[in-house]
Amino acid sequence: MTMAAPIESLLNEIRESEDPIEELKSLRTAVYASPVSGLRPAALDPIQLAENYKTALQSGLNHTDDSVKVLALTQAIATLLKLSQTKAGLDALFRSDLLNKLKDVMLASDVIRYRVYELVVEASSASPVSLGYCANSGLISQMLGELIGDDVLIRATAIEMVSSLAQSQHGRQHLAQQGVMDQISNMIIAAESDPFSSLYLPGESQITLTASSSLVKFFGSLAIVESPQQVCEKYPVFLEVVFSMVMNLEPTLTPVALDTLGVLGGTVEGKQKFLSVLKQMSAVVSDGATELRVRCLEALAQLLTLPVEQQTEDLLLLTESWFKSLSPEPLGMIQSISTQPFAELHCSALRILIAIGSQPWAQEQMARTPGFMEWVLDRSAGKGKQVKECKFELVAALLSCSRVQQIFGSNTYLKLRSYLSEGPYYVHAVSSVTTEGAD
Repeated sequence: MTMAAPIESLLNEIRESEDPIEELKSLRTAVYASPVSGLRPAALDPIQLAENYKTALQSGLNHTDDSVKVLALTQAIATLLKLSQTKAGLDALFRSDLLNKLKDVMLASDVIRYRVYELVVEASSASPVSLGYCANSGLISQMLGELIGDDVLIRATAIEMVSSLAQSQHGRQHLAQQGVMDQISNMIIAAESDPFSSLYLPGESQITLTASSSLVKFFGSLAIVESPQQVCEKYPVFLEVVFSMVMNLEPTLTPVALDTLGVLGGTVEGKQKFLSVLKQMSAVVSDGATELRVRCLEALAQLLTLPVEQQTEDLLLLTESWFKSLSPEPLGMIQSISTQPFAELHCSALRILIAIGSQPWAQEQMARTPGFMEWVLDRSAGKGKQVKECKFELVAALLSCSRVQQIFGSNTYLKLRSYLSEGPYYVHAVSSVTTEGAD
């Protein structure tokens, strides 16, 4: 007898149990405790899998207690996703009475409805074929309809679901065909007369702030998988909203905005968009809460990064102007932060120096700053593994510039070469001399 037998027994017992939640928990324990080989006979055939467990699942979905329905769906999602991996399984899931049962149970509550949407999004993301099944079921259209409802929190959740679907190319194509990108962009444009007005006027209810964050995360995630320049040009209001979030320094929205700026600014196209917001980011670096300072430093590092192969005269002038706009003494400000006894701040500041380290204008500033290169070469100035690794990356960045020897001179150049060859964790040997008769 395989371990699948007791599992099927537990499934049968759920229908008759007075406490189905406990039975479902026992089922989960039995599955986790079973070796894969013992479960394999029941998992090989999606049709058999659907037929064997459909009755038990439907029993859970028919239960009068909504918490049982939620738990039944939660336990079933992994199994149902296995069905969506083959055409036979997709037929069993979407061309049977199980689909109607899923639609019926969605009426019970918002939580249950979004559990089903979660299943649909994950199944749709697997392949264009599975997306076709999900679209034909009507469940994707129903989910997209949630974007125009009156409940702001539900709309925010729907946007997050759509963002997940947009991670696959076939998912983005489907959303574009349905006009969803433009629809979400129009939500931002209509902000003044819409509950999403906190996009421009942060500080209202937590629910509205959640919706605002979801909108920005949607376009931010879209920029990751598509061209940031294309996203910014097609949906310019998105960029304006991100800037607005940074300027208003709302604790809930600013972290999302800073992370998004970091994503967009990591490309050459994105770099040309952000000069107006840099001074505000500098203010956050100087006076913000520690978590916001770290996020801001990380975003600035992305914005200022310019690999050697991308260093055209125009882009070098751009990153130099950005850096100078941060502070009257930006290099001193960053160095000061990098000496603070907080490892996260220390490393985030060092990443800015790494970002500009290969750029000739930055090296010239470093060479003119008294004591700066001595600090870079001083291994005792950084404590901890992560700090030592960041310091090592900085040295490597400096050496990647073709003019490094010309800018710093031969003596400093040789010291940098030695630092690099010794590795990040090198410790200088300290010799001691003992004399006869010493205590």
